[in-house]
Amino acid sequence: MINSELTLRPATPDDVSVLFSLIQALAEYEKLSHAVTGSAEALREHLFSSQPYVEAIIAEIQGKAVGFALFFHNYSTFLTQPGIYLEDLFVLPEYRRQGIGKALIKYLAQLAIERDCGRLEWSVLDWNEPAIAFYRRMGAAILPDWRICRVTGEAIASIANTEMSDF
Repeated sequence: MINSELTLRPATPDDVSVLFSLIQALAEYEKLSHAVTGSAEALREHLFSSQPYVEAIIAEIQGKAVGFALFFHNYSTFLTQPGIYLEDLFVLPEYRRQGIGKALIKYLAQLAIERDCGRLEWSVLDWNEPAIAFYRRMGAAILPDWRICRVTGEAIASIANTEMSDF
């Protein structure tokens, strides 16, 4: 059941502080509050500079932001098509089970079609069984053979400054 008062819209610069608050709520839900080291100012720059890195959709009910989807384009060399990578999807706990998550994914699927994207993809934490079940119901395949590789902070600098013979 989708809440009839639901509005989905692209984020604007005026949404940055509430969007960052929702990101913090997501981190708290995932027990990763300690990992939020960014700022609303950096988010604003990455969303709305002359060369934006990400886009966001805000879900509102009666003018209150209750969820969001933050995404960016990637590229499939095998399909030779762009794709959309959903970095984060979050709905405040008290607004779940109202169709908001479904509506956000549908919005992104429509955007992927409009932009001639070959795929829409995202990651899910392995312990988040409710999300995994939700994504499967939506038709998503959970890829068993792929693992995320990540290098951050000092490790990036270490790789960048390592001699090729040291690998």
